[in-house]
Amino acid sequence: MTETTQWLVFRLDAGRYALPLRVVDRIVRAVQITPLPLAPAIVLGAIDVAGEILPVFDVRRRFGLPERALDPTDQFLIARTTRRTVVLVIDAAQGVMEAPDTAVTESAKIELQLEHIRGVIALPDGLVLIHDLEQFLSPEEAGALERAVRHDEGSHAR
Repeated sequence: MTETTQWLVFRLDAGRYALPLRVVDRIVRAVQITPLPLAPAIVLGAIDVAGEILPVFDVRRRFGLPERALDPTDQFLIARTTRRTVVLVIDAAQGVMEAPDTAVTESAKIELQLEHIRGVIALPDGLVLIHDLEQFLSPEEAGALERAVRHDEGSHAR
């Protein structure tokens, strides 16, 4: 019997991307982002979600897409990694799809050299790139984010 996985599909410009549904917490409307001094460039800042301060990642920058100002119609995708809960700025969620695991082509098989792309699902109307949230930050960026969060927490404790 073929195993299947549920994916949350989201859009950035004309591209479609997916995360495993099991790592997605929820999707909320975009809100103002507070800059995090010392954070790596890939981190737009942080937001408060029910008392928890979460870093907001610039997915456009990571994927090499044109940058643009945050729009009130944008959405925030809140997801969990093994290290922390994070927020991704997306244009729009497109829904949940279920696909057999055999439908996923691993990035190594197509010589896709992007560490943050785990693979591709081919659909009749185009490709969906599977995002690897665990690899979103480089080790250097993850370390810089930890220092920035500690610095920000320390400045609020005073």
